[in-house]
Amino acid sequence: MKSFVYQNLPMRVVFGDGAITQLPNEVERLGARSALILCTEHQRASAERVAALLGERSAGIYDRAQMHVPIETAQEARQMARALGADVCVAIGGGSTIGLGKAIALTSELPIVALPTTFAGSEMTPIYGITENRLKKTGRDPRVLPQSVIYDPSLTSTLPPLIAATSGINAIAHAVEALYSPDANPITSLMAEESIRTLSHSLPRIVEDSADIEAASNALYGAWLAGACLGAVGMALHHKLCHTLGGTFNLPHAEMHTVVLPHSIAYNREAAPEAMERIAHALGATDPAQGIYDLAAKLGAPLSLAEIGMAEDGLETAAQLATENPYYNPRPIDRASILELLTNAYHGTRPSPN
Repeated sequence: MKSFVYQNLPMRVVFGDGAITQLPNEVERLGARSALILCTEHQRASAERVAALLGERSAGIYDRAQMHVPIETAQEARQMARALGADVCVAIGGGSTIGLGKAIALTSELPIVALPTTFAGSEMTPIYGITENRLKKTGRDPRVLPQSVIYDPSLTSTLPPLIAATSGINAIAHAVEALYSPDANPITSLMAEESIRTLSHSLPRIVEDSADIEAASNALYGAWLAGACLGAVGMALHHKLCHTLGGTFNLPHAEMHTVVLPHSIAYNREAAPEAMERIAHALGATDPAQGIYDLAAKLGAPLSLAEIGMAEDGLETAAQLATENPYYNPRPIDRASILELLTNAYHGTRPSPN
């Protein structure tokens, strides 16, 4: 076995149906007395439920979380946290809301308690992203890692099928790239393969029946593993492309990951054969790129960038930006090849077999 380094991240997980009732205990464990509750406008009712659970420990609700965390939103939420004297952030929602909590923690070091309502897995990472002037900048900082995560499958029961499907494939993207990361190691590779297997089997059940608590529990478990992979090792081309497309063109985050992932896999297929074999095996497919594409199609998810609002005349700009300061990638990156990848993703072309 080759030598490797594995950094275990310090966090606490409470998992189970009805686990949201443990929230007051988790806040008390942190010694906190004044919680700022974060959510999107559409999840205000969930935030009010959280406020009721916390009682006197609820300081207020900020309900304007947005995808890709615009710097203006981050600054507004930071100001509210200071004005209320908050000593903890409770984020209920998906990656946009948890990402906002991270933006607050980055400058204030307020601890975060995360209650995920999607299957993206960002709650398990010390990675943040903030968009300013149409450019999304990401980084790693231990201050933004949630100190407590409460996984309650009942919180996902009202997810629209599209969000359930695409947030789950977003998580799969973390696991996929962990398998060919330069920091890949036996521990994260085991977690990555298990994550892909669990999510690819549970997501179709959830799309068919959003009240399937067992399937939702399995998907949250898969998302947890995927996020842990993302937090432990570096990512590659796929994440660079999605950060570029999301920050510059404001495309919906999970849908964008879903569309681009099969084409990122196809691009790297010959350069990372062992990883590709494990991805295909976890999917129960003969080809990893086609396996992901077919899973997205089965779930009724979008398959093309055109479907999710990308303008064709933006592809050249995206290719240029994605090749500037590129992330590590097992296959060398050049502008012409990336433009071809993006063009295939724009049209939603099914990847050809290896």
